[in-house]
Parts: sequence; structure tokens; C-alpha cells
Amino acid sequence: MVIKKIGVIANIEKDQSPLHVGHLLQWAARQNVTVFLEQEIARKIGNSPGYTIGRLKKMTELLVVIGGDGTLLRTARLVKDVPIPIMGINLGVFGYLTEVNLNEMTSVMELVIQGQFRTETRMMLDVLIRRGQNKPVTHSVLNDVVINRGSLSRMVSLETFVDGRFLTTYRADGLIVSTPTGSTAYSLSAGGPIILPTQELIIINPICPHTLTNRPIILPSSSRISVTLWTKEKGATVTLDGQESFTLKTGDTIEIVQSRFATNLVASQHHDYLE
Repeated sequence: MVIKKIGVIANIEKDQSPLHVGHLLQWAARQNVTVFLEQEIARKIGNSPGYTIGRLKKMTELLVVIGGDGTLLRTARLVKDVPIPIMGINLGVFGYLTEVNLNEMTSVMELVIQGQFRTETRMMLDVLIRRGQNKPVTHSVLNDVVINRGSLSRMVSLETFVDGRFLTTYRADGLIVSTPTGSTAYSLSAGGPIILPTQELIIINPICPHTLTNRPIILPSSSRISVTLWTKEKGATVTLDGQESFTLKTGDTIEIVQSRFATNLVASQHHDYLE
């Protein structure tokens, strides 16, 4: 598949973003490749029209994300309904998701536009937040769902079911439900396992559990997880991919299942995951 239309999304909070996007535009012009910019970086540069991500995903054959993992996570959620490949250029620190480094951007792009690339399919999770008879709030994540005590100084109780069967009531600072992609995010810091990101599994990982036998659990991707918050305090939260947060009340239930959507990431030509 030869690629002629590229969409570019960049983290405008990074000072060097306009410079690197400019270099990409110059390179694309020499390659006879059309580049469409997301509206925020277009405004920052000031000499190109900009488009919403919703339009970019329909206009282009490849999305290039210039920034850190957070920028890529946001993009993945917004384009989840379109199987467009996403290529991450790392301006962040670790770059677990944005695998391509700046010094190899053009060399990798030259291969990609000729169709010489492979993608990795990363599973996502759908999250449904229920409160009484209110309409549920629904979202999707690529990394993780984190339920925590927020600003509370006390542990929370999280009654957890898997496929309708009682698992346990975690008394802990919180609970992380993660995809394999998210295994190297918050879950790793909380003592969770590293899982190859192309696997289809779900990790349940308690944060600072009160009971020593509450260890991380790896479940099949077909599992349906239900977590109900029980606490007398206020301020517990659920956070999605570390970017969207909702305040929880006692009795609220979070239901988590594998999404029918997935993220397709362009794998680096020069590195592999184990490296």
C-alpha cells in the first residue's frame, strides 16, 4: 500500500513541535506526499489549513503523531472507529507507544510511504460507569482504567466480579485494570507484569492492597469485569488513560470489557519491543 495522504497531529505544548512538523512538511513536499495538519498545530505554524481529528481520520491513509505517549493515547481514542495506522514520533521521555525517534523520522517515513511497514494491533477496553438509574457514561481506553481514593487518606473498598462471579473486595488505595499496552504504564509502577502488547489479555492490579494475598491477576480478554465502590468518604475517582477523570460516589459501578475497536500502531523499523 503506497501512502500519499498523511495526517499530522502534534503536542503543541512541546516547544519544538512546530519545528519538527515544518521539517516533515518539507520532506513530504519532496516526496510528493500531501500532508493535512490537525487544527491546533496548524494554528501554531500559521501557514497551513487545519482539520479536526474527526476529519483527518477520514481524509488520510496514515496518522503521524508527534509528541509523547499521552498525545498518542488521546489520538487512539478519537480515531478508534477507523482502522487507520498510527505512527508515533517521540518527543517525550520514555516513548513506549511513540516508538520512532526524531533522528530516524525521515528514514522510517521513506519506508512507510512505500508500504514497507508493519502494524501492531493493540486491544482496547470499553468502560461503562453506572450510577443508580442515571444514563451510564461510556468511554474507551488503550492503556488503563484506574480507580483510586483521590484525595482521601483512607482506603476504599472495591467489590469486584469477573463474568458475574465474585472475585474479591479489594481494600486498597485503588485498582488498575489494564490492557497489555498499559502493562508498562501505571500498572508496572504498582508491581504489575510486563506483557507483550500484541497479546489480548486484561490485568487487574490492586494499588497498595491491605491484604497481602491480593496480587495482580491476568484474565482472558473475553472477561467482563465489574467493580463497585463502597466508601463512606468522598473524593474517589476513576481515571481513563490518565487523561479523563470522573468523581465516584459510593455504590457507583464500573464495568469493563474488551472493546470491539482496536488501535493499529506502526512498529518501528529499527527497534523491537523486547529491546
